[in-house]
Amino acid sequence: MNVDIQSIKQRFNIIGNSPLLTRAIQVAVQVAPTDMSVLIIGESGVGKEVFPKIIHQNSLRKHGPYIAVNCGAIPEGTIDSELFGHVKGSFTGALNDRKGYFQEANEGTIFLDEVGELPLATQARLLRVLETGEFIPVGASTPIRTDVRIVAATNVNMQEAVSRGRFREDLLFRLNTVPIELPPLRKRPEDVGLLFRYFAAQAADKYQMPTLRLDEEAVRLIEHYHWPGNIRELRNLAERISVLEEQRMVTAETLQRYLPEAMHVDYRPALRVQPSDSYGHSSSADSLSDTAILMKMFVEMKQELSELRSLVGTLMPAHISTTSYPSHSDIRPSASVEPRYAASSMFPLTGSVATSDERDIYATAPSRTPIAVQPAGAIGHAEDVEATVVEHMPVGRSLEEVERQMIAQALQRHGGRRRPTAEELKISERTLYRKIKEYGLDA
Repeated sequence: MNVDIQSIKQRFNIIGNSPLLTRAIQVAVQVAPTDMSVLIIGESGVGKEVFPKIIHQNSLRKHGPYIAVNCGAIPEGTIDSELFGHVKGSFTGALNDRKGYFQEANEGTIFLDEVGELPLATQARLLRVLETGEFIPVGASTPIRTDVRIVAATNVNMQEAVSRGRFREDLLFRLNTVPIELPPLRKRPEDVGLLFRYFAAQAADKYQMPTLRLDEEAVRLIEHYHWPGNIRELRNLAERISVLEEQRMVTAETLQRYLPEAMHVDYRPALRVQPSDSYGHSSSADSLSDTAILMKMFVEMKQELSELRSLVGTLMPAHISTTSYPSHSDIRPSASVEPRYAASSMFPLTGSVATSDERDIYATAPSRTPIAVQPAGAIGHAEDVEATVVEHMPVGRSLEEVERQMIAQALQRHGGRRRPTAEELKISERTLYRKIKEYGLDA
């Protein structure tokens, strides 16, 4: 059955381009021409009530009746009468015969919302309808046949309800012939901004006022917020802010007044959201010890020296033999070399002055007591160089100074971009942001 998904969205007023949402619509359209029972699964507020309409309108029963029943809103004492009808005198107040929803929906579709709330006795009656197409009205003795397509929906864990004895397993198998799972709003972050603009436009038209707009930080905040009430909560938020706020440009600070739990959401541009304890755990990288950071700095020194050795080797004249130079055991700190870099000392063979690019390389090297650089082949293993560097690091520097300098150099190497900087330092972006603020590196 070839149906344009976009036309389905427009017809039933579905907003969003999430792949999970699109897949759910595709399944609904594919199963619509059949008479198989469908169970729609999803949290409260995700829009489950739209999908039975999609199934009905794309089925062979579209010219028949469509009845939606909220099973959780009907009292237990009257639900059998509501669903299956009753005969006159079957109970107190039954003054006339009454048709139930299953009889009224003959040759059509009946939508049982919150089917998990059905009493066990009613579940047995429903199972008989699914298996035989027959039911007996309350107080009657003769079964009535019905030709009805059942679409059910629930926001509870049906397997857990079965294990607790609150729902019949055989009925679940009959209802769950084709399951359709609708994603919660927190799994559709790309759709949140679209939905907010849509609801804000509706509120503006309804209350005759200018439409709300969100700034960039506000958009990021609603995209990272977990939305426990899903679409219903988002719609209520848009309407509430439209009425109560005078400013039409909404900031993240404004949103946080209406969403107290959003105070724990990190929505800054370069950072990824760390969920709160109620919905997950933050990255273990946040607890990275200062000792681990210091070890990372030593590894950086080792890499820089290795790169420096390769660079010096490429700059050496090809005709100069390396056999006349001392071995790595003769390396000693050079008192004549200025801190960070000294052009003439870095190129002792040629006596040339370092180019601007080369000075940039040395300028980004960590501050330390320098060593006299030897040509390729004169310096042995990188481990030896690292040991020499660590041995001659200036004393008296605090751990905070070392850490601050390492972060500043990493930020400089990545042009101030925090994500690659955090990946290089093996820490989370949240920890990097905190360190940047602590050391004043964001100025």
